[in-house]
Amino acid sequence: MLTGEQIKNILRECSFKTSRSGGKGGQNVNKLETKVEIEFHLMVSEALSPVQKETILARYTAIQDEGIIKIVSSTHRTQLENKQEVKKKLIDLLNKYLKPVKKRYATKPSRSSKLKKLDSKKKRGEIKTLRKKLF
Repeated sequence: MLTGEQIKNILRECSFKTSRSGGKGGQNVNKLETKVEIEFHLMVSEALSPVQKETILARYTAIQDEGIIKIVSSTHRTQLENKQEVKKKLIDLLNKYLKPVKKRYATKPSRSSKLKKLDSKKKRGEIKTLRKKLF
């Protein structure tokens, strides 16, 4: 998980681009640049440790060849709201891939679940035998 200081440094290292959003919206779409794109250079970043960088690279498959993470938002009507959403998405994404994976422990089916399974199989078999034509 990222600390508050790391988050500040990551957001300082990001570059933002704005462009016109597509879709409905009339003059708001035609005149204003409300779509926001954020670029974060993972490999160049000084905010993350080398171990964190390797963890993200190993788990996040949509990352580009140069280690650049791009996220776009055009859902809101204002550039400021889209910029805030893009920042939130980036931090959530990094936290998601830095979170340690829980080890899965194999479990066995309980006695009651085994009995239920057998019971349902018997019922199904009875239904099929009743469908047979008797000569």
